[in-house]
Amino acid sequence: MKTGIKAICRITATLVTAGSVMTAGALVAPAAQAAPAAAPKVPSIVAKGGFLMDSASGRTYFSKAGDTRLSTGSTTKIMTAQVVLATKGLNLDTKVTIQKAYSDYIVRKGASSARLIVGDKVSVRTLLYGLMLPSGCDAAYALADKFGSGSTRDARVKSFIGKMNTTAKNLGMKNTRFDSFDGISNGSNYSTPRDLAKLATAALKNGSFRTIVKTKSTSQRTTTKNGGYRTMQWTNTNKLLGSYNGAIGVKTGSGQQAKYCLVFAATRGKRTVVGAVLASTNEANRTADAKKIMDYGFKR
Repeated sequence: MKTGIKAICRITATLVTAGSVMTAGALVAPAAQAAPAAAPKVPSIVAKGGFLMDSASGRTYFSKAGDTRLSTGSTTKIMTAQVVLATKGLNLDTKVTIQKAYSDYIVRKGASSARLIVGDKVSVRTLLYGLMLPSGCDAAYALADKFGSGSTRDARVKSFIGKMNTTAKNLGMKNTRFDSFDGISNGSNYSTPRDLAKLATAALKNGSFRTIVKTKSTSQRTTTKNGGYRTMQWTNTNKLLGSYNGAIGVKTGSGQQAKYCLVFAATRGKRTVVGAVLASTNEANRTADAKKIMDYGFKR
């Protein structure tokens, strides 16, 4: 009898132990499943305004005062290039003679310069490099004078700025107005981070534009008025190039009103993000702001 009782106890203990293991297994199994990845933290930026979008889908990844009108500085020159490159029958090898008016303008405004020499004959392609890399306001003036319409220089410049505003409207840039060809405002030159991202997205569809804005430095040859040659050397003011993985442009800007601005784009794999920061506090912060926003966008 005692033997039977012991056997029953052993069987009962075995069942209890097995049940405990099964229970423990049931408790452990759910915990072994991977937890959902935490959503990336929305970055804080110094700039008054910032925006980031997906180039292909138009999806918004980040917006801080994205539709607030702010001064754009030399990021305006993206539109200058867009108008030129959209010209029907454009020949990038067409030569433009540099006028004294362009250098006088630089001196009068204290503006950024591509150091173009009066009398030199410079191709449109080279002027676009001078416009986008060293942010030459003399190059911007030359392009506006060449691609505007009218019998006088003032008329041609006015015509060119009109083309800039028409293009902005056609691109759906609802909060943008240009009153200059280079971003040196005459009182009403403004845009928004969202609108500038739209502009850059459109501009990057042009192969010549893409090639120019991703160039870190260049040597361009111009023809002197005596028929000789001169080499112009320019370095891109965009510090993202070479310092941020996948950076492909686009344009810096600065000024008393604009503070520090940057329109930027980067490609990783099959994804391209495009954005802008306006009214940052200094050059280092505008670059850091752009990197934060793009890091966030790629994690999305």
